[in-house]
Amino acid sequence: MNKPSLKYCGIHSLADLQVTARSNADYLGFIFAESKRAADPADVKSWREQIDTEEKQLVGVFVNEDVRRIAQIAEDVELDVIQLHGDESAEDIKRLKSMTDCEIWKALHHGSGTVQKMKTIAPYIDGFVIDSSVKGMRGGTGISFSWESVPLYKEAAAREGKRLFIAGGVSPKSIGDLLRWSPPGIDLASGIEEKGQKSEKLMNLLEERMFDHVFISE
Repeated sequence: MNKPSLKYCGIHSLADLQVTARSNADYLGFIFAESKRAADPADVKSWREQIDTEEKQLVGVFVNEDVRRIAQIAEDVELDVIQLHGDESAEDIKRLKSMTDCEIWKALHHGSGTVQKMKTIAPYIDGFVIDSSVKGMRGGTGISFSWESVPLYKEAAAREGKRLFIAGGVSPKSIGDLLRWSPPGIDLASGIEEKGQKSEKLMNLLEERMFDHVFISE
């Protein structure tokens, strides 16, 4: 299989950014919404001045935020991608598109109607993140969905010419099961954390298994 794109999300400290910037991730994500992994835009801007992230694409995650504020944060932090994880409408996304040059990704929860939602929103966005559906939670659950559905999402995204990332419950232990379905992109946060911080050991283990297909015992 081709190498999936890799996104490490939920970076919320200078130490997190230091270790993820040294990783093989293609995208680094910051949550600008209510979350235990929330980051302040001013802090992220300061961290970026201290750490070289030029080889990474930076993603900002937003939940039902005012589009003008999203565009302002994207400019201040110099984001490459805006990921919408709320109930944003097509009209909201069109407005946002007119205000920024960032790619826009839409997160959708796995479910029976998700493929149809992808088709409906596809004209307005550049990529999808498919995550587990857990009542009362937008993401970051650490719970996987039925990855047998990944081919359906791959087909839908390819048909629309959009990026696709699979999220939810991805970790060094589970990455082998997910790779069986050849996802084009993988998005994770808690799966590479120890005591709430990004772990270089877990990132190295995941990347070894992901990129080299070497399944070693712990």
